[in-house]
Amino acid sequence: MEIPDVKERWTAQINEVTIGATKEQGGTRAKTVTVGGQTTLPCLTFEGEIPHKPVIAGYVADMVPGWPDVLKNAIGKEINSPVEWAQKSVEEYGVDLINLKMIGADPAEKDTSASDCAKVVEDVLKAVDVPLIVWGCGDEEKDNLVLPECSQAAVGENVLIGSAKEGNYKTISAICKADKQKIISEAPVDINIGKQVNILLQDDGFDLKNVVMFQTTAALGYGFDYVYTILERARIAGLKGDKLMATPQICDVGGEVWRIKEAIADEDVLPGWGRLEKRGPMWEATCAGVYLQAGADILVMAHPEAINKIQTTIDRLY
Repeated sequence: MEIPDVKERWTAQINEVTIGATKEQGGTRAKTVTVGGQTTLPCLTFEGEIPHKPVIAGYVADMVPGWPDVLKNAIGKEINSPVEWAQKSVEEYGVDLINLKMIGADPAEKDTSASDCAKVVEDVLKAVDVPLIVWGCGDEEKDNLVLPECSQAAVGENVLIGSAKEGNYKTISAICKADKQKIISEAPVDINIGKQVNILLQDDGFDLKNVVMFQTTAALGYGFDYVYTILERARIAGLKGDKLMATPQICDVGGEVWRIKEAIADEDVLPGWGRLEKRGPMWEATCAGVYLQAGADILVMAHPEAINKIQTTIDRLY
């Protein structure tokens, strides 16, 4: 392709956020992961700098998610243990980080205690040496109990904690300031609320250079194009100089894709759509590949085949 002579120049830069801490930095990780730092839109290296490639965080949970057998079988028996699941994700899938979700803490699931969740964090940190992302269950009241203990269990490790919302940002901000962790700021696919959450965090004394934005994620075919435009608008605003939007972005691709009919229904439900064993991971990989182009810096992914395809895609694009 011939590169045009006219190039677009942006006035600002996306914040760099580093996750993880090595022994020299007070942690136990073998490496850190840095995202952000761009001065141009995704893939357009001829128009600016992209110092850090997008990264993949392997999806791991404290209990077996309600996924179809095609995904659970692809992961194997290790899915029954968050420690073994994390180890396999690092050693076999080659993910850059581990994305640990405490879905068992949900009162509608196992209602796992905060102390038990913290023990899972400790065990995973001992089992793998890559940086860690830790989420609660999504229930704000329960997360306000779970996340402080999980953060305490990871003091010194510079983990990314998710997530701070309009209703609970004070709790998340307080624990992350005290424990020197990073924050995921979450909004319900609304660029104005996303900006508002970042304003609230900043007003509470939290440095936005330690924030990764999460505008939630839609799977391919389910509000997908709308989320794409939100990610793109946020990235453009940051590059134009809006410091409240100049944060790296995370997409929970694996968490969303494996809940929709097109990725979990077999041919008897979707005749002519092809075998689920092939279609499911392709759906996840396609979703992740397009979000790369929208401005995603961290992709949370689950299926090993999809992870492999996107690793190849990232290498080719960057």
